[in-house]
Amino acid sequence: MATEKPLKNEPSTEIDAALVRQLADILNDTSLTEIEVERGELRIRVAREITAAPVMQYAAAPQQAAPAAAPAPVAAPAAMASDPATIVARAGEQVKSPMVGTVYLQASPEAPAFVQPGDKVKKGQTLLIIEAMKTMNPIQAPRDGVVADILVGDAQPVEFGEPLVLLEA
Repeated sequence: MATEKPLKNEPSTEIDAALVRQLADILNDTSLTEIEVERGELRIRVAREITAAPVMQYAAAPQQAAPAAAPAPVAAPAAMASDPATIVARAGEQVKSPMVGTVYLQASPEAPAFVQPGDKVKKGQTLLIIEAMKTMNPIQAPRDGVVADILVGDAQPVEFGEPLVLLEA
């Protein structure tokens, strides 16, 4: 009985388990959510799923309509701070959104908010997160300071360049 050997010009379809483990280790060591390697006809894609996004989306969805409603700024004093005229009149540095997405003020619905007005923050400290394309992006303090105001609501859609937080010295 002769055993069949693959032809030299035939691509190997055997999966290299060591390579898959190496790719998984790279994901664990970095903030990447997926990595893909291609060798000839063989393509290996290793990805990790971020499970916090769906939980936060469903828990906070009803609140999205409140900031957009016309009567909300009159009824809720916290929403009045988001009025553009008020923002311009206040002293401090605006931390603006680097992307389009949905802002979350805490890591999960049960977790405390990353920051509150009056909190002292250090450069690089997470102020909030923005979900964009199912990826959670931490928005960090550009410098040390005090959170004067949070200009957005939880689960609120934001645009690129929209002010999120007001920092004072």
